[in-house]
Amino acid sequence: MTHVCRGLVAALKVVLAVALTVALTVAAVGCSAGPDPGATTGSQGLQGRPAPYKLGMFRQGADDFVGLVVNDDLVVDLSRADVGAPPTLHELIQIWDEPMAERLGGLAGAALQEAPAFSFPLSELRTLPPITDPDAIVNAARNYEDHAAEMAATGRTAGTTAVVDESVRVGIPSIWSRTADDGRANPYLFPKLKSAITGNGDPIVLPPGRAMIDWECELTVVIGTTLRRVPREQVMDHVFGYTLMMDISDREDRSDLRYGSDWLLGKSQDTFAPLGPFVVPAAFVPDPQNLGVRFSLNGEVMQEATTSLMTHTVVDLLTFASNIVTLHPGDLMATGTPAGVGTARVPPIYLKDGDRTACTVEGIGTLSNSVEALGSGV
Repeated sequence: MTHVCRGLVAALKVVLAVALTVALTVAAVGCSAGPDPGATTGSQGLQGRPAPYKLGMFRQGADDFVGLVVNDDLVVDLSRADVGAPPTLHELIQIWDEPMAERLGGLAGAALQEAPAFSFPLSELRTLPPITDPDAIVNAARNYEDHAAEMAATGRTAGTTAVVDESVRVGIPSIWSRTADDGRANPYLFPKLKSAITGNGDPIVLPPGRAMIDWECELTVVIGTTLRRVPREQVMDHVFGYTLMMDISDREDRSDLRYGSDWLLGKSQDTFAPLGPFVVPAAFVPDPQNLGVRFSLNGEVMQEATTSLMTHTVVDLLTFASNIVTLHPGDLMATGTPAGVGTARVPPIYLKDGDRTACTVEGIGTLSNSVEALGSGV
């Protein structure tokens, strides 16, 4: 009996030792496989370190959806990602908050590790304008000194932004205040109609009988929260992100010159506002005043500069604009174009049927469009 008991005790010790070893192993595996402290849960259980992303509107077949773009080549359908995204990017901007930003960052990180089932190669989708229904589109005129100078040289403007006389130095009461040492002209903005918006890859349509259609490649600000007469040090808190706009311009104007320049004719004809391809959230653009700008026509570089050359910064322009009108989420402000437009060249160069345009802003993307004469397939 004693022999049997000793055998049972020995066997029990072995069992306990094995059980303890298994328990420790499971615990170790569990700890090593746990969530990374830097990881964020994405949709449907996907996890990944937060990663940069862009946002846009896309079409697959008959379906339009908000897409999250990673690496400029993969688009995640947010309507199927269980992140609470509404049907349009404009609506997403309106409800934007930090939790949404974190969810999308985690989703982007996860998509970099493994493309989810509800994602598509960008090449398989049609890219739509990111926003089609802003309440306001405002554009800066002559906001790069070199462009102001080239336009003045053509005789199309009253002077350059370097000319500051007493009429300039008084500023614009209640709209724009100046310091005594400010050597710049006052900002100048004009509205552009939303009916002019068209998308990446869509044609710029040349109106019949108008032979002086020109290009302007511009960094464009997307408003995130309502902006109206706030202190200038707070205006950037109201920016959602950045995109690109081609400010297509009819330089021919009107022979009667009635009431001065006709900005509606010159700036807001159909397809005169190519927009996109994506919107980059402001968190991923640390300094909008340090971005390269390039425009190419049929592969030849026509404009090449940097946003550091703006006469008035993004902060200046937003302050000025919001002292005139209330800017709402999804509204757009194009910040002007650098030198190199077609009308200032000798001889002038204007867009023609069959041309290909490419407007690029560093870190934001490239907006590409064809040029077609009305009636040539449009």
